[in-house]
Amino acid sequence: MLSWALTFFILAVIAAVLGFTGIAGAAASIAKILFFVFLALLIVSALAGALRGRPPV
Repeated sequence: MLSWALTFFILAVIAAVLGFTGIAGAAASIAKILFFVFLALLIVSALAGALRGRPPV
């Protein structure tokens, strides 16, 4: 999922350089949403691992 966020971020940067504000805004919004979803899943995963008593790898 992080790769999708990075893909949309790169697309947004390229579109912003070329001046396509609508496409850049949409890609940036998707990248931001995917980043926060990834971050939430990371936190949930870390908490679940900590509650099970497994040490981090």
